Amino acid sequence: MEKQNVSSIQGVMLNAYPDSVGTQLNDVLTLLQHPDLENVFSLFYILPTFFNSDLDRGFSIIDYELNSELVSKTDLKALEALNIQLKFDIVLNHLSVASPQFKDLLEKGEQSQFKDFFIHWNHFWEGNGTLNNDGILLPREALLNKLFMRKAGLPVLKVPFPDGSEQPYWNTFYQDINYNPLPNDALDKIEGISTKQAETLREKINTAIAENRDISQLDFEDFEALKPSILEVVNQHRSYLGQMDVNAQSPMVWDFYRETLQKIEEYGGSIVRLDAFAYLHKQVGQSNFFNEPGTWDYLERIEKIATQNALTILPEIHAEYGLHLHDKIAEKGYFIYDFFLPGLTIHTLETGNGKALLRWAKEILHKGYKTVNMLGCHDGIPVLDLKGKTVDGEYHQGLLDDQEIAAVMDTIMARGGRVKNLYDPSGKKISYYQINATFFSALGEDENKLILARALQLFMPGIPQIWYLDLFMGKNDYAAADQGGSGNHKEINRTSLSLKQVKEGLKKKGVRKQLEMMRLRNTSKAFLGQLSILETSDAKINMEWSNQNEKAHLIADLKSHRFTIQHTQNGVVKVIESH
Repeated sequence: MEKQNVSSIQGVMLNAYPDSVGTQLNDVLTLLQHPDLENVFSLFYILPTFFNSDLDRGFSIIDYELNSELVSKTDLKALEALNIQLKFDIVLNHLSVASPQFKDLLEKGEQSQFKDFFIHWNHFWEGNGTLNNDGILLPREALLNKLFMRKAGLPVLKVPFPDGSEQPYWNTFYQDINYNPLPNDALDKIEGISTKQAETLREKINTAIAENRDISQLDFEDFEALKPSILEVVNQHRSYLGQMDVNAQSPMVWDFYRETLQKIEEYGGSIVRLDAFAYLHKQVGQSNFFNEPGTWDYLERIEKIATQNALTILPEIHAEYGLHLHDKIAEKGYFIYDFFLPGLTIHTLETGNGKALLRWAKEILHKGYKTVNMLGCHDGIPVLDLKGKTVDGEYHQGLLDDQEIAAVMDTIMARGGRVKNLYDPSGKKISYYQINATFFSALGEDENKLILARALQLFMPGIPQIWYLDLFMGKNDYAAADQGGSGNHKEINRTSLSLKQVKEGLKKKGVRKQLEMMRLRNTSKAFLGQLSILETSDAKINMEWSNQNEKAHLIADLKSHRFTIQHTQNGVVKVIESH
């Protein structure tokens, strides 16, 4: 299939995991090949369980080979036959502890060829802080306060080296440490403990592990002096997962990026989403998020490699609107994610007022942004992105004010959403970040609201990205969110659908109405033209796309949630009614 430049693509994009429908990518293909989905999608954003991974539902990459449990080369040929272009992720900032590179480091330590591939925390901060009781270098307060934390505490994971030491490595995002029960003879080699005493200690430790208690806080009574030796044995039986930050100052990392982008092109990719790119550039004395000019230097290097492989890059970044980072990225000609649309759409439908939404639409048009927009996605519903921000003493307005954002959050939370926060190095919450919920549940599971939300998305400028679960009006999955504790909150919106559920879903009015509008958006030449936002009351939306003789005109009432789409095709006027 001859690739198109993404700037010329104005179709609709599916967003799903390889196993979001059925059990593997072939089942998603069965859905895409269904007659009801003919001409609905031109693009498919396949999430990174497409590759080999082990944590964070795909974003902890082991390697960029095909995940043979979910994907086959035959699937890729079938997608090509459907003329569906593919979008993939490259996770720039980190790799799994199970990656070949990190496993080599764990096996060989300082002798590993990959010892500079990742960021040794203490080496990075050498001369700029003091060691704490855990052997981790604590940067000076002025340096530490500049760090942007994605989880509570220092972004560090200590890993075992061949010499028996534990070395701290930079770990911005997820880690999952599990203490496994000690085998019968685990404590036998510690001098000063009899066989019977070892058995008693082992039972005590294993009980604490089963109850998920902190082993380091256990009282070993008569054997407290041997506690370091006992804990060393306990730690030897740990298993852990982690997303380990790579060292972008290493030429080996850039060789790895080149190999990866070449693979993505070979898989048929046209678009590559740069996950967590803003965390890649790190420098003492600066924030670890969107450093300038270093971040731009890295972005330009990635773009050159992508261009060599016929790939268009899509930088992914979450930040307050008031920072205007989206402006900076757009000014350099890159596509941007419209992370503002989900919260604005909920605000619009809950208040019956389209003023804020249309103000954003007009800004997109005025500034010529190239966007990919969404309602729901594999992640949460963004709320931080809507905020204003004080920069150099001057406050920059957000797309919504703090009270309006709080109202959006309260509404979603009251309907079962789970909030995700940001923290400072001490573990104190400093800000909300996003809320995890299905978009349908966030709208109170109101079918008419969801259909109108989809119409608004499809008439907004940009490439509309459709989360598979939204299409089928998926509800919050509380059992999945609770199963893995606080780290599993995103699973509330990642429920896999069986082929039977999909078949039944295609009969529902809300699903069929979405498909009808999406097919129009994907095929009508009107959406290749100009968008006009027509003046009306705040309680109505009046938007028209036109391209020569082809038109698509949306008139929506935000109070009743009724709307009409009138469109022309080959001179014939047709109408889509909401109800």
